[in-house]
Amino acid sequence: MKHTFLTGATGTIGSAVVPRLLAQPDALVTVLIRARDDADCDVRLGAMFEHWGLQPGDARSARVRALRGDISLPGFGLSDAVCAKLSQDVTHIIHCAASVKLTMTMEQALATAVLPTRTILALGRQGAQAGVLRKIDLVSTVGVWGRTPGHMPERRLPEVTDFHNTYEAAKAEAERVVWLEGEGLPITVHRPSMVVGETGSGRVIHFQVFYHLCEFLSGARTFGVMPRLGHTRLDTVPVDWVADAICWASSNPSTAGRILHLCAGPQGAIALPRLQQLFREALQARGQTPPRLRVVSQRLLERLIPAIGALAGARTRRALRGLRPVLAYLAEDQGFSNTESSATFAAAGLPLPAIESYLEPVLRYYLDHRSAPTPT
Repeated sequence: MKHTFLTGATGTIGSAVVPRLLAQPDALVTVLIRARDDADCDVRLGAMFEHWGLQPGDARSARVRALRGDISLPGFGLSDAVCAKLSQDVTHIIHCAASVKLTMTMEQALATAVLPTRTILALGRQGAQAGVLRKIDLVSTVGVWGRTPGHMPERRLPEVTDFHNTYEAAKAEAERVVWLEGEGLPITVHRPSMVVGETGSGRVIHFQVFYHLCEFLSGARTFGVMPRLGHTRLDTVPVDWVADAICWASSNPSTAGRILHLCAGPQGAIALPRLQQLFREALQARGQTPPRLRVVSQRLLERLIPAIGALAGARTRRALRGLRPVLAYLAEDQGFSNTESSATFAAAGLPLPAIESYLEPVLRYYLDHRSAPTPT
């Protein structure tokens, strides 16, 4: 029997992984959920059942168990007895949980990246000693490439020390911990790029950085003031393919010790001017007129942000607070190599989807489900 312990079940990637695990007959899934108390945990699990399409009485629901915990606490805040029981029962571990805030202090970032990684490794060692553990899959990010120019290789990156933000730095440190302290464990590290909605429907549980970037590119949040985008490209992947890839790797011990890049690669990434055009056209198709664009230098735009915030509404001011970290990415043209990884997935029947196959439904789903646009 396969019993998977999954963190991040309420997040973008983890929420897509659970249905795939449950599709395997007799597979058990234990999910870690952050909640105020047990009652709140039950409510949150019920909401996830609804998201997963598990109706009352669905037999799959009986194969899901929730543990109330917090990745920023030692041992996830679980008792020694619960951890011991997990290590005796769990055959597979998939660690998806993370805080993707780009403005955390370094202490906060390490608490949500390195500390939970060490907890996962501890559980893995106990499971391996008990002869139960078969596989650990850890979700990292292409962000561990930091500010390094050029194309990111599919290997460990001990030389990278310059990062855009504390999130990247902490995730890079978590990778170092994996290889320094996880020796002998069957570990695969996954580095996804910017994860968006599902290929066919565009559905996703949370609208994260990609969608905020699209709003920015439309000009709606800056009264049309926009930096020169140049030839910068954006690497995206649909969440269903990412979840399929992780679940496949979890069931394949041959991937242990590997770093897999879940990304479009330099040739598959979309140019930002093209993404801007497509999003503005999608807005116009819905009868919304995006503002006329006024191109300025990035330095001038950064200086104008306080003034734009003063003229805009509260919602726009909140969005602008996270704009500077995004602008840092726009200033650089990076790529993430995926030759080896994409060949591995293609051989497994999981070819990397082209952005043209999912971008239209992704944008459509977002525009159909976002809150009312910000007045300009």
